[in-house]
Amino acid sequence: MRVRVLAGAVALLAVVAGCGTGEGAGDGTGGRSPGAGPAPENGALPPVVDRVPTRDRVVFLTYDDGAERDPRFIDLVRERRLPVSLFLTDTVAGPGYAHFARLRSVGASLQNHTLDHPALRGLPYAGQRAEICGQQRKLTSRFGVRPRLFRPPYGMYDTITLRAAADCGIETVVLWRATLEPDGHLTYTDGPHHPAPGDIIAVPSGEAPPLSLTERTTRLLGELEERDLKVGKLEDYVGRITPPTAPDEHGSPLSPSTAPDEHGSPLSPSTAPDEHRSPLSPPTVPGEHRSPLSPSGGTPSGGV
Repeated sequence: MRVRVLAGAVALLAVVAGCGTGEGAGDGTGGRSPGAGPAPENGALPPVVDRVPTRDRVVFLTYDDGAERDPRFIDLVRERRLPVSLFLTDTVAGPGYAHFARLRSVGASLQNHTLDHPALRGLPYAGQRAEICGQQRKLTSRFGVRPRLFRPPYGMYDTITLRAAADCGIETVVLWRATLEPDGHLTYTDGPHHPAPGDIIAVPSGEAPPLSLTERTTRLLGELEERDLKVGKLEDYVGRITPPTAPDEHGSPLSPSTAPDEHGSPLSPSTAPDEHRSPLSPPTVPGEHRSPLSPSGGTPSGGV
């Protein structure tokens, strides 16, 4: 009888001890909240950039989604030797991967823009990781090169996004300061309202835009030439950006020369951040400070 009582007591203690481990026990999360996922090795998270600090007179052309497959654009990239970066979404670009293979053969780089283009911010770790890592695998399998850069759809991200991106092998999360609109003119999230050295320019896919991708890019190149600016290779420049060892309160490593906004996105040192100065939140008035989010407040619209 005493043996049975002792055995029961041991079993009860085991149950209590097991309950005391809390969420995350044995799953590598170290007791982190559900969806947070494992912390990256050494706590390192990829830097988030919307411009590149450089004195070189270069800007960076980035094209999103992969919906527009203008064959003349391949000729333009080849003839002008443009080191453009293409952030591809599988469900959009997948049917035309042969087109992007040709672009890659003439100098374009192919980068990650998720499998299905969801707004990632607020999603659990597993869902965000599936979107990012899934597209890493797709592009690596199709083209034999693993992307180093990632652009979150609509510019929306959180600390979980950065953790998932790091775990998927992403080195830098890329936002933008300027957007090339469907009619060929540029709009800006902050700072000077003209192209400036280090600017990252986003070119979203448009539905039947008034100008083709080739026409918009040609017009932009003319404006850049007037300002003595050239197109640089983004991968070469962001590779020089080293995140500090200690993350900010949002978990996003920031360049020491920049001040963080509320989402951990680097802003120009001369710009006072507020809740409407980032591609992460909608502007109070739509227009030349156009955000990738709809002006109504938080529901993603077209854009990137």
